[in-house]
Parts: sequence; structure tokens; C-alpha cells
Amino acid sequence: MPIRTVNLAITLLKEAAAAHGRHSSKFLHLLISFGIFGIFFISIIDSSFVPLPIPGVTDIMLVLFAARKENILLLVLLSTAGSAVGGYLSYQVGQSGGMAFLEKHVPARIFKRVCDWMEHHAILSVALPAILPPPMPLSPFVLAAGALKMSRSKFMITFTISRAIRHIIAVSLGVIYGRQVLRLWNVFSQKWATTILIVIWSVILVSCAIAFWKLYKTSRSVGINTSRLGRIDA
Repeated sequence: MPIRTVNLAITLLKEAAAAHGRHSSKFLHLLISFGIFGIFFISIIDSSFVPLPIPGVTDIMLVLFAARKENILLLVLLSTAGSAVGGYLSYQVGQSGGMAFLEKHVPARIFKRVCDWMEHHAILSVALPAILPPPMPLSPFVLAAGALKMSRSKFMITFTISRAIRHIIAVSLGVIYGRQVLRLWNVFSQKWATTILIVIWSVILVSCAIAFWKLYKTSRSVGINTSRLGRIDA
């Protein structure tokens, strides 16, 4: 084989490899550029009683962003702040709606168990669901904390610290196993980068919109019912 042909083949291979690297890098960069700002809002929904349809999506995003060597402190702060907001909103809804609202939104098979745990182990009943990943349920315990009048300050401190611990664990996994995570992600996204990006963010944005709407409707209905009860008592 002529030397010129060999050199041409080598050049083509290098260009193909570089193009693939640019393609994957561009896709990941775009995903992360959305996520680093959007993770705050996503974690609000992920920590509320109207969770995203993708369990643990905040954790998945944190692992991926940490693997890309994003600002670890910023990731933890954004996700924890969003979780605190989501937990506070759900606590308020549970407190305003009371036991009737809790009984309506928590399956009967776990309603009594949740109430018993909240009455006898208030801090653990908030901390464990906030730290443990799916399928451990979170929303019943958050709603119960409000409905059963757990101290707001105690709830917020416990919930926020617990979510921070969970986010730190997720970020640590991304840092430790970053190469393997990115390798798998690049292989998976090589052919379907654009499709994956569109599907992921369509699901996230639509889910956030629906969840915020449900939170608004629930808060409004709870407020109306509370005002009616106040007028009746008066």
C-alpha cells in the first residue's frame, strides 16, 4: 500500500475521532448548560408531593454534572436549595389541608404507618425518606409532617440537611466514577444525541409545568377550604 494512502487513511480516522469527540462533548455541554441552571427548579418538584415521573432525576443529573467536573459546591447548593423549597411547599400544603388532605393523598395501606412513625419518630420519619433513593416514598412523610403539626423549623432543618447529604453522595459518585459514567453516556448518546436531548428536556419541562400547576391548584383549593372553615367557626 503506498505511503500516501496510509497517511490519508490515518488522517481520516483522526478527523472522524475528533468529530465524534466534538459531537459528544457538544451534546453533554448543552445538557449540562441547561441542567446547572434548571436543577434548582427540577429539585423543587423532585422534593415535593408532586414528584417528577422519572424517579431520582435530580440524582442522575448530579452524577452526570459532577462527572463533567462542574462546580461541585454550586451543584450541591442549587439542588439542596431547590429541595428545601419543594419540601417547604409540601409541608405548608399538608399543614393547611390537615389530616383530611393527608388521608386523601396517601394510600390507605401506608396512611396509619406514616402517622405512627411521624408521632413516635418525627425526625427519622423525615430524614430517612429524604436521604434514601426510590422506591422509598417521600411525599407521604412530608405531608404528614405538616398535617400533624411538626415544628416548621425542626422539619426544615432535618429535611434540608438530609437532602444535602443525599446530594453530596450523588455528586461524590459522579466524581469517583466520572470516567465510567461519561464513557457509557457517550456510547449511549453517540447515535441518538439530538433525540435523547429533545426527549429528556421535553419530559422534564412538561413534568415541571404540570407539577407546578398541580401545586398551584392544590394550594389554592386548600386555601379556599381553610377560609370556609374559618367562616363557619366564626
